Amino acid sequence: MDAQAKIIDRLAEELGVRTAQVAATVELLDGGATVPFIARYRKEVTGALDDSQLRQLEERLVYLRELEERRQSVLSAIDEQGKLTDELAASLRAADTKQRLEDLYLPYRKKRRTKAQMAREAGLEPLADALLGDPTLDPESEAAGYLCAADGDIPAFEDARSALDGAKQILMERFAEDPELVGRLRERLWEDGILTARLIDGKEREGAKFSDYFEHDEAIGKVPSHRALAMFRGRNEGVLSLVIRLPGEEEASVHPAQVAIARHFAIEDHGRAADRWLAEVVRWTWRVKLYTHLETELMGRLRDRAEAEAIGVFAANLKDLLLAAPAGAKATLAIDPGLRTGCKVAVVSATGQFLGESTIFPHAPRNQWQASLAELARLVEAHDVALIAVGNGTASRETDKLAGELVKAMADKRRLSKVMVSEAGASVYSASEYASRELPNLDVTVRGAVSIGRRLQDPLAELVKIEPKSIGVGQYQHDVSQVQLSRSLEAVIEDCVNAVGVDLNTASSALLSRVSGLNANLAENIVSRRDAEGAFRSRRQLLDVSRLGPKTYEQCAGFLRIMNGDNPLDASAVHPEAYPLVERIAERSGRQLAGLIGDSGTLKSLKAAEFADERFGELTVNDILKELDKPGRDPRPEFKAAQFREGVETLKDLEPGMVLEGSVTNVTHFGAFVDIGVHQDGLVHISALSSQFVEDPRSVVKAGDIVKVKVMSVDLERSRIGLTMRMDDQPGEEAPAKPRGGSDARGSGKSPRKGGGKSRGQNGQDESRVGALGAALLKARKDG
Repeated sequence: MDAQAKIIDRLAEELGVRTAQVAATVELLDGGATVPFIARYRKEVTGALDDSQLRQLEERLVYLRELEERRQSVLSAIDEQGKLTDELAASLRAADTKQRLEDLYLPYRKKRRTKAQMAREAGLEPLADALLGDPTLDPESEAAGYLCAADGDIPAFEDARSALDGAKQILMERFAEDPELVGRLRERLWEDGILTARLIDGKEREGAKFSDYFEHDEAIGKVPSHRALAMFRGRNEGVLSLVIRLPGEEEASVHPAQVAIARHFAIEDHGRAADRWLAEVVRWTWRVKLYTHLETELMGRLRDRAEAEAIGVFAANLKDLLLAAPAGAKATLAIDPGLRTGCKVAVVSATGQFLGESTIFPHAPRNQWQASLAELARLVEAHDVALIAVGNGTASRETDKLAGELVKAMADKRRLSKVMVSEAGASVYSASEYASRELPNLDVTVRGAVSIGRRLQDPLAELVKIEPKSIGVGQYQHDVSQVQLSRSLEAVIEDCVNAVGVDLNTASSALLSRVSGLNANLAENIVSRRDAEGAFRSRRQLLDVSRLGPKTYEQCAGFLRIMNGDNPLDASAVHPEAYPLVERIAERSGRQLAGLIGDSGTLKSLKAAEFADERFGELTVNDILKELDKPGRDPRPEFKAAQFREGVETLKDLEPGMVLEGSVTNVTHFGAFVDIGVHQDGLVHISALSSQFVEDPRSVVKAGDIVKVKVMSVDLERSRIGLTMRMDDQPGEEAPAKPRGGSDARGSGKSPRKGGGKSRGQNGQDESRVGALGAALLKARKDG
């Protein structure tokens, strides 16, 4: 079986799908097809693999191909040395991970000249073999027969002590490069090892934010990502030392790992002449060769796992944020709040075009409240405004109150709605090169207001202009691999944009560049063509765009919408390649194409099987019929905004027991952060999300959700708010014990105690109160 076939078989097994599905998908990917295109328009070919399966397949395909390439390189390298046996070749071909492959290759890897190599060159390997094979031999006497003087770059071994040291180096290297032993020790350390964090002397004050880890022990295989990344950051900042220990090693006379090494090579202490020397070989093998090597590997594994989990959290939150409900195409007045420098006001049209600006000073020190109301009313009337977007930064609640008065004052004239909008990333956008091209004649502060308004109208269309890491939904985002993070977030953005679809005649180049098959250059070419020749009338005109060929057209056309164009199908998700099929459906139904679209009664009476053929199967026909029923439907939910309580504007206004409405801003493995309108997000710990057991917070809430919460604790000094979504919880009461599988979700890393007993955290504090939990975990977030 060739390498490609093996990879396809393995992918099929991992995904639990048929080999034919994987083979067809790999062929499409290799041909330049994107995941969104394959997921939407090639269901028959792939057997209806969804986008998450396709992303997993794509990622694993890259890994397995890299593994196969490395395998061939290793086989060739060992073969060139003349050391490739049939048994070794079979083991190399069976290696199913890069780690296993490298373990097998380690003894043959070219390396700098070692002490063991010099000892072998001096002829000491027979001495090492003899003492290992027959421990009854006396080391000193045996070594006397292997003494030698220096010869060129081979050092001298002129006494028994130096000869025995050379033999020891040979065995140490041999033991440390045994792939079976190394693999078993690595997994034992991962399964049973304890990650120990300790404060470095003299770093108490500068490392105060890492105080939870000054004396912390936790099973390495169970450390959650946020704690692992916090400890790694503490180590990088010179505050913490991290080591891996095996349970009981400090009390044991012989380290457990040394026992494992000795057992692997059948070394036992029976009081024979060489037993003591061999025990010393084993001890130095562990201390000098294996421990540091394995600790480094396992720290790397822990970091990789923690980063993958953190990136997964970021990606999931970003997806929820991008797919948040749009307020819709309505003229919007956006206010970027401020105090001394005033509030920047911008008005954008229903399509997001900048219409006007102003600066008002309703707050201290000027306190021009009535003048500000009058100016806002003027802008509303002048531009027929329907929405008011208030940024959630400094003075946001005070400005929200101003907007509320405006809504009431104009209630008899028009229906206005005001919404608090996250400012995260707006300042980054306003100072960006893209913003300077898009809004060249505006001050950066006004650009920020424009971005806030557009974000309310269509979060997806505006947020794609901002570096995802600036949006504020990540967890330790600066501590993870930036390459992996960017790759994951780019995939999320691509999936979201193509799931919603893009208006070809109004979309920005930033949004167009995320469409399947397009890139930044092609997006700019589309906009240039649109600016020069006017709106596109049909999808076919895309082929007139510079450098946009048939293959790219195939990939992008179905995701681009043209409203009121020459062909009504261009406003739908029906791909142009299927237009003849739709015409056939209309003809057989006795309807004109325009009349068929949206005719639910007729469309629901049709059977997909009657229209399927060799090119378009039932899955595709069904999708087409659903799309014709509701053409261009938006998969995002209906818009809803949180209503913050009047009079609750700062932490000082909060009281335990208050029930408030808020918006979920971030979801982590340990809970959800909620904006309740006081300039500081509160934490609903995972244990307070529901009265039922919660394994994953995202199964209960997502970023952007509107939720009702109760205030459990307020820490003014540290600006921390503990919240619960369980309305029966009472401040000051102990949270009822809930059985949890695996580890305590409160973050102690220990199993919950039976009988409802209290669980003590890392500093011995009682963590059974929701308020204390909120404070501790808000601190963890601040550390990140």
